[in-house]
Amino acid sequence: RLFAHWEAVARTHRVSLPPDMAGPIAQMVRHSQAREPVPYVSLSQHGKCEEVAYEERQYPAGKWACVTMGEPMYEQSISMNFMKLMRYICKENSAGCHLGMTVPVLNEIHLTKEGTELEREVLTAYYLPGAFQQNPPVPMDPEIHITERAPLRVITRVFYGMTTEETILREISLFWELLGPTDTVLRETYIVASYENPSIPQRRNEIWFICQA
Repeated sequence: RLFAHWEAVARTHRVSLPPDMAGPIAQMVRHSQAREPVPYVSLSQHGKCEEVAYEERQYPAGKWACVTMGEPMYEQSISMNFMKLMRYICKENSAGCHLGMTVPVLNEIHLTKEGTELEREVLTAYYLPGAFQQNPPVPMDPEIHITERAPLRVITRVFYGMTTEETILREISLFWELLGPTDTVLRETYIVASYENPSIPQRRNEIWFICQA
């Protein structure tokens, strides 16, 4: 029943779930309560009537497992990427153990020059838990790369629900309206941060605007 449920979720993302995902799915569900947050420092919060509209944060350098796909649809790319990362997290690594989940999972996207649609390639990044930061287990999948990502300063805004190309473009546009004219952030590269699994309809996400170095 668990696999059938995730098959149905996968179909909403226009992908089919391979039978070998049954093991990783069961492990992820078993460990679903133990999620380690990616460390950061909150620099400032901005809002009205005690409600935070957006927040500026600093993330330290750290090691991430990254994989890139360029499927026809954004949902397909992130689904294929995360299935690869799930296998890595759930024993397909040189340590031969379940590594543990961290949140958020990052999806780095690029807008076309016109700014009206997303480039096909999406990079998905999973932060290695603290216990594995110094000595990350090697992925068995050659398409997964362990990368030391530089410190990152971002401006973030929360939104809820499905992440499709349409919703992401809308959220980026709304965030720009909120910020107003500024040259302090990148205009073609953004990050969609996901905190909950795809089976949760009103899951928490964030749009990250990347501050200029």
